[in-house]
Amino acid sequence: MTLPARPHPPLLSVRDLKTYFLSDEGVVKAVDGTSFDVYAGRTLGIVGESGCGKSVTARSILRIVEDPGRIVGGQILLHAIPATDREVDLVTLPPSGREIRSIRTGLIAYVFQEPMASFSPVHTIGNQIVEAIQFHRKVSKREARDRGIELLRRVGIPRAEERMDEYAFQLSGGLRQRAMIAMALSCDPKLLIADEPTTALDVTTQAQILDLLWDLQEQNGMAIILITHNLGVVAEMADDVVVMYLGRVVEEGPVDDIFHAPKHPYTQLLLQSIPSVHSAPRAKLPTISGSIPHPYNRPTGCPFHPRCPSFMPGICDAHEPELLSVTERQRASCFLYQPLATNGAAGVAATDSRVG
Repeated sequence: MTLPARPHPPLLSVRDLKTYFLSDEGVVKAVDGTSFDVYAGRTLGIVGESGCGKSVTARSILRIVEDPGRIVGGQILLHAIPATDREVDLVTLPPSGREIRSIRTGLIAYVFQEPMASFSPVHTIGNQIVEAIQFHRKVSKREARDRGIELLRRVGIPRAEERMDEYAFQLSGGLRQRAMIAMALSCDPKLLIADEPTTALDVTTQAQILDLLWDLQEQNGMAIILITHNLGVVAEMADDVVVMYLGRVVEEGPVDDIFHAPKHPYTQLLLQSIPSVHSAPRAKLPTISGSIPHPYNRPTGCPFHPRCPSFMPGICDAHEPELLSVTERQRASCFLYQPLATNGAAGVAATDSRVG
């Protein structure tokens, strides 16, 4: 398969984003200097263990981080706003202001992890879709309803006209997820953020939802940010991959490069934990030792060093590695590839042999 090319500039650029939760107990650095780009027509997979900051990053983009969370630094640059062809930094917009509300769903749509938490239990599916359409477009209620029926059909919901008058609790998990996607697509967004879109769904329904997202992207050319801990889903759907750990990007690159030649020890360990058709029967899968540190007790230096098999005392625990290019298309945040740790090519070879 030929991947769509990366146009320039990107549709969305996240630069050194920092989202902290400030409480009496301390500061939780949920997102701590994350940077990446999202391109039209391509899917960016954001992966990592639970608690690494994936969902907070996505919520920060739409300015829907709940208190006591707040963005304390960085930029979220949305390029080429329609009608004005200008660039806007979403961080500078008031979270409840009209401009950011027009961007939500109108330009950037969000498919939440649990649709039941997204739909109102006292309003029908149709009423909520119609309301979203009328907020962003000057159409009559009849036109908005017809558009809603068309969307429900488009995402594969049978008896769409009847479903418009049903409540979320009357739908199965798969149909709720499809209805959530329909509402997200109601105003033809340029970017769709899908946060664990297949969690809690059976395998058959998961495949149907992923195929649906794929088809919709092919039709619309929209960008997708796919947030998941399921590396199999990423391998199937993503063009580019960002690997996060403790609020930071530790590796990024094209999906084939990440899966076939991972550079960061954390990425390597994640991939080793995936069952393979070539694995010996009943063989125990490798696991990553330890667990993600407590948010109030972050380690000094590289955040992964307490669990890293290639830990170098005096280096990894004393300094924070930068996210730098390690190949033509990959970047990694690891001292195995930085002068501080290696002191030349011989050092790179010696330390690199310890990984994997």
